[in-house]
Amino acid sequence: MQLAELVRPQHRRGARPDTGPSAGSAAETPAETPAQAPPGANGPAEERRKDADGMAVAAFVLGLVGLLVMNMLLGPTAVVLAALALRRGTARRGRALLGLALGVADLVVLAVLVTANGTVAWGFGG
Repeated sequence: MQLAELVRPQHRRGARPDTGPSAGSAAETPAETPAQAPPGANGPAEERRKDADGMAVAAFVLGLVGLLVMNMLLGPTAVVLAALALRRGTARRGRALLGLALGVADLVVLAVLVTANGTVAWGFGG
C-alpha cells in the first residue's frame, strides 16, 4: 500500500473523488432523492438527529412547565436535554437554546425562592 492511499480522505457513500476537470458536473453525478433511497438508508446519523430534535422539544416544554411547577426537577432536566440536543446537532437549535434558557431560569427562580422565603414552594395568593 502506498502512502498516498493511506492519507487520501475518505468520501461518503455515493460521493466520488475529483478525477479531473469534468469531475463534479451535474450531468455525470446523479443526485439521489429521498424517494430513491430505501427506508433506513441514512442510518444512525439521521436517527441521532431525530432523537436530538425530540430532546430539543422536550427541553423547551420541560423548561416552560418548570417555571410554574416542580422547578427543582424540571429545570435541571431541561438543561441536560437541551445540552444533549445541541451536542448531537439538532435541526431545532433555537428550540434547544430556549429550553436551555428556560431551564436556567427555572434554577434562578428556585434560588430566589430559597433565599427569599426559605422554601422551594410558591403560590399566587398572599
